Amino acid sequence: MNRLFTRIAGQIAKLAGKPFTFMLALICVLAWAITGPVFGFSEVWQLVINTGTTIVTFLMVFLVQNTQNRDASAMQAKLDELLRAIEKARQEFIGIEHLTDVEIEKIRAALERDQGPGNHRAPSHASVQRMLERR
Repeated sequence: MNRLFTRIAGQIAKLAGKPFTFMLALICVLAWAITGPVFGFSEVWQLVINTGTTIVTFLMVFLVQNTQNRDASAMQAKLDELLRAIEKARQEFIGIEHLTDVEIEKIRAALERDQGPGNHRAPSHASVQRMLERR
């Protein structure tokens, strides 16, 4: 069941991101809008688009979340493997994605302090700012 859902969710998420799917949805909305005068802009006419979009949105939230969770887990596994493979990498960073937001923020702040002005590998925020200004 899990493998089947994963396969279906992946295919639907991939299909949903295609230009053809967007155009199909746009055509449906335009067809609905054009039929407004035919149906006198009735409550039933409005209910059709409201119900349709609500159902599609409701289902897509779960499919997209499933795809994002799977992608994030795969990325974490790849990063963990890189940490294992690089000799100088600190192994204690493996699995930190399971910590709370507060714990991760403390680690991030400590890493930035460790890379402070006295360290030659310190990130240059000024150079990042210049790069952003070039855009």
